[in-house]
Amino acid sequence: MSDNLDQNTPPAAPPAKAAPSNWEREVLEKLVFATLKEQTAARRWGIFFKAATLLVIVFALSAYFDFSWTGSDGETLGRHTALIEVEGSIESEGSGSAAVVIPALNKAFSDSGSVAVVLHINSPGGSPVQAGMIVDEMIRLRKGYPGKPLYVVVDEICASGCYYIAAGADRIYVNKASIIGSIGVLMDGFGFTGVMEKVGVERRLLTAGENKGFMDPFSPLTEKHKQHAQTMLNEIHQQFIQVVRNGRGKRLKETPDMFSGLFWTGAKSIDLGLADAYGTVDSVARDVVKAEDIVDYTQHEGLPERVLKKFGAAMGAGAMKSAVDTVKPSLH
Repeated sequence: MSDNLDQNTPPAAPPAKAAPSNWEREVLEKLVFATLKEQTAARRWGIFFKAATLLVIVFALSAYFDFSWTGSDGETLGRHTALIEVEGSIESEGSGSAAVVIPALNKAFSDSGSVAVVLHINSPGGSPVQAGMIVDEMIRLRKGYPGKPLYVVVDEICASGCYYIAAGADRIYVNKASIIGSIGVLMDGFGFTGVMEKVGVERRLLTAGENKGFMDPFSPLTEKHKQHAQTMLNEIHQQFIQVVRNGRGKRLKETPDMFSGLFWTGAKSIDLGLADAYGTVDSVARDVVKAEDIVDYTQHEGLPERVLKKFGAAMGAGAMKSAVDTVKPSLH
C-alpha cells in the first residue's frame, strides 16, 4: 500500500530562486550604466580624433602647397593694397631672401586689383647679393608698372642691407624711434693663430694657388690679403652708396657721416632725407594709397621645411655649410 502511494505522489518542485536583493540590483544597474557611458565616451573621442586628424591633414596640405587668399594667377581680389613682409636677416634663406621676396613682388604688381605695393620691413641687414637682386627687381617692376607705387614701411629697424632694399622704393615710411641707416659694408671673422701657438697646434693647409687660403681663420692674415679684402669692401660700399643716391635723389641731404656706417632714429632719418614721413602699414594703405583693404602676398615657408628645421635637419645642413664657407662681405 505504501509502495502505491509513493508511485502516485508527484515529484517535489525545485526550490525557487530567491529574487535578487536591492543592493545586487543597484550594482547591476551601475555596471550597465557605466558600460553604456564608457561606450558613449569612446564614440565621442573617436569622432573627436577623426575630426582632429582631418583638420591636421587639411592644414598640412594647405601649408605644403602654400595656399593663399590671393587666388590663382590672373584672379584678382578687387581694389586693395598689396603687402609683403620681410622679417629678419637678408640672407639666401628665409623671408628676406631674393627667392622669396621677388616672386611675391611679381605677384603683387601683376594683380590688377592691387593699387600699390607695400614692403613691411624689419631687418638689421645681411647679404649684399640678396639685397642687390631684390632692389634690381624692384626697380624693374616700378618701370613696368609706372602707375603702381612701391612703398617701404619700417618697423623696428631698417639698417645696412635692409636699407639697401628700401632705397629702391618710391617712398619710405618710418616710426620716429625706428633705426635707419648703417650704410656700410663689413667682413668679419676670427683669427686663432696666437692661441694655436700657445697650445702647440700646427696648421697644415695645402693649396693649389697662392691665395686659395685667403681669410682662413687658422692662418695669419697677410698685408696683401688685407688690402685685397678692403678693396672688395670699398667696391661694394660704392655700389651701396650709388643705390641710395639713385633711389633718394634730391631728397638726400648728404653729410660727411651719411655713408660712414652710422645709423639714426626715424625722426632724424626724415631730416636727412633717408626717409620721407611717419607711417604704418594701415596708415599708408588708408591715407596714402586710399585702399584700406590689405592683401598679404608674402610667400610663407611650407610645413615640410618647418618640420625639418624643427627636428634639426636644417641645423645640420647649416653647420656643414658654415664649416666649408669662406668669410663673405655683409651689410649689417
